[in-house]
Amino acid sequence: MTTSEVAGTAQAWVLQFCHGYDGPFLDCARQYAALFAGTRYKVCTVYLTGAPSAEVEAGSASDEVIFFDYSSREVRGLKLKAIADFKRIAASRNFSLCIAHRFKPVYVALLGSDLPVIGVHHAFGDYRRLSRRLFARVFKARLALLGVSDAVRDDMRASLPSWPDERIATLYNRLDIATVQAELLDRGAARAALQLPNDAWVIGNVGRLHPDKDQATLIRGFAQALSQLPTGSLLAIMGSGKLEPVLKALTVKLGVADRVRFLGQVAGARRYFQAFDVFALSSDHEPFGMVLLEAMAAGVPLIGTDCGGGREVVQGVGRLFALGDADGLARQLIAEAAAGTELAATRQRLQEQLVLRFSDQAIAEQFWALPMLASLRAS
Repeated sequence: MTTSEVAGTAQAWVLQFCHGYDGPFLDCARQYAALFAGTRYKVCTVYLTGAPSAEVEAGSASDEVIFFDYSSREVRGLKLKAIADFKRIAASRNFSLCIAHRFKPVYVALLGSDLPVIGVHHAFGDYRRLSRRLFARVFKARLALLGVSDAVRDDMRASLPSWPDERIATLYNRLDIATVQAELLDRGAARAALQLPNDAWVIGNVGRLHPDKDQATLIRGFAQALSQLPTGSLLAIMGSGKLEPVLKALTVKLGVADRVRFLGQVAGARRYFQAFDVFALSSDHEPFGMVLLEAMAAGVPLIGTDCGGGREVVQGVGRLFALGDADGLARQLIAEAAAGTELAATRQRLQEQLVLRFSDQAIAEQFWALPMLASLRAS
């Protein structure tokens, strides 16, 4: 064994295993790597799918980044090659723990190592299948679960009722607030980039044009409220998807086609959030809603559906309406438009909420206090 290999064996490591780095999942990797900053642990992040990328490597905030570079098709079924690759990585360092994001990496990590595994779950229904419940039961002794919201946590607890509560906990998603705020374009520059008029009152929405984002209710609520909103008000929707022609047809039917802007897929969307006067999320049972945190960082008032994980972000600092309730959304839009003089106080509340509940620092304290981390704290 070489000197470098001896050093690698002595150093304490945490292995982070991610399905991929698309969409929000690169930042999820960063979030969990950041939990170990300033500790005695180094972090090795492994991506199951996705080609090697210098940008992803830098964004992972990890001491080492490995790309398995599998396609989605290659990791269907038993995933035997991926399990063998993972086993090789797990044996290469003195790993104390594996943090695996989503079920497939949890599956591979448990079969490919003897490590304790914390499975981080970002969606509802991950343990509703009988096969997955049985798998979790087999590995219960070294598996603990985190949901990105209380709603996701409670969904898992309902699927695994015999598990003690401390083995299925919540750890919210969070932001590197200073970095996100430093990237923001000011209102004028953001509106110019998005081709939005400077004098319009703009409602923003970001998400796939997909049934579970329910932009149809957003458009209906906006149409109902429009006559009582400031003159020239606009609804600006960032995102693309299969429902685009259907949603555009709805704006024509409701007579608001000239008041709704479909902005398409916008790279680095959060940089432009100061273009909005209010951010509205109409999603059907959002597991969490990172876009809500990004809107908070931009100081934009929030309106969201009173369900799922999004409610946990908005409650106490924004306005809520019942899922699918266009009338309720219209009332909240009208109320927000009338509350312009309270904007400074609203922005202060949003910033305080971010720091206290959704910052890297706040979540790190919660993470290290989790009962499932007792053995790591003691080592």
